[in-house]
Amino acid sequence: MHSNRKAIPRALAARSAAITLLAAAAGLAGCQRGSSSGPAVSTTGPPGCPAAQARAEAAVTRAEKTDGARNGPAGGPAAVSGKSIVYVAQTMTNPGVAGVANGVRDAVRVIGWNVRVIDGGGSPAGIQAALSEAVALKPSGIVIGGFDPGSTSQQVAQANAAGIPLIGWHALASPGPSKRPELFTNVTTRVEDVAGISAQWVIARSDGHAGVVLITDASIPFAKRKSDLIRKELATCSGVRLLAYENIPIPDASSRTPREVSTLLSRYQNRWTHSIAINDLYFADAAPAFRAAGRQGSGPPFNIGAGDGDPSAFQRINSGQYQAATVPEPLAQQGWQIVDEFNRAFAHRPASGYVAPVHVSTAANSAGATTWDPPGYRETYRRIWGR
Repeated sequence: MHSNRKAIPRALAARSAAITLLAAAAGLAGCQRGSSSGPAVSTTGPPGCPAAQARAEAAVTRAEKTDGARNGPAGGPAAVSGKSIVYVAQTMTNPGVAGVANGVRDAVRVIGWNVRVIDGGGSPAGIQAALSEAVALKPSGIVIGGFDPGSTSQQVAQANAAGIPLIGWHALASPGPSKRPELFTNVTTRVEDVAGISAQWVIARSDGHAGVVLITDASIPFAKRKSDLIRKELATCSGVRLLAYENIPIPDASSRTPREVSTLLSRYQNRWTHSIAINDLYFADAAPAFRAAGRQGSGPPFNIGAGDGDPSAFQRINSGQYQAATVPEPLAQQGWQIVDEFNRAFAHRPASGYVAPVHVSTAANSAGATTWDPPGYRETYRRIWGR
């Protein structure tokens, strides 16, 4: 979802800052910024992994389906009338933030409310000013759109004191309600699901035999945790060898990635069959190095982005240009969910607890689309709201 280069680091940094408490669990102490893991890491045991491969194939088959999932909660309160919400955006140049804002706008038109979008411009001062403006408007509810509530603690406290419910999108690491900071709920996919399915995609598509390069930004706790979970899942298959664990900070991706990819291609050559990156953007930066080395755009190595699914990623996937798959966020659906969660708050009901199921997009199932827009959720919410 981050096709804008400047927006990407801000968006990920904003999301991750709220979860720095995960740093110890993520093992950040031994991590050097901008470094590789050095010697190749491998699992033990005989080649292949029939049991793990079977589990992975079943999971990937489910995740690649484009219909059949329950896209939305089972039920909820009818529409409460006469409400207004403000969507405070980290920056509207971030395609993910903007995509969710558009989903909110569409849903608000259906439910019959008013919405105003205030752009924080991507800077801490701008985001604080935007949230201050939102609180001063005294709306029925406010969306924390893609930034760390901890960076606006004064404004969050003011909203809480005024009884204005806050709903986050990628504001915290996990979905659901939060006490500290006080959010009615946070809308996001589960990092465990995203990490797990990206590793399982490699296991399944390689028939349990792969040489993998994993790219992360270990300076961001959220990204580091995601890559740690990917490593853990890859290790369930004894036929998968982790060739390299590359730490490339996102702000340095455009300059560092081509150089690192060239080095890895020289070192591992045909042993490098698959790649996983914690964000799709790395593959945009890797493409020139693959091309210079004479690699075909359709692979190998076969590359999957463990998160986001911005339009440029879909374009690379659909045209067979150095990316085979992505694990995208259903941005418009999450916008509709935000409106539904507000409706629950206004009706004095608890949050829905709904989390969108993980999905894998490929050229075979995207039908040329440049976003992941699951079917059925609009009808689900219309039915719930009576609209």
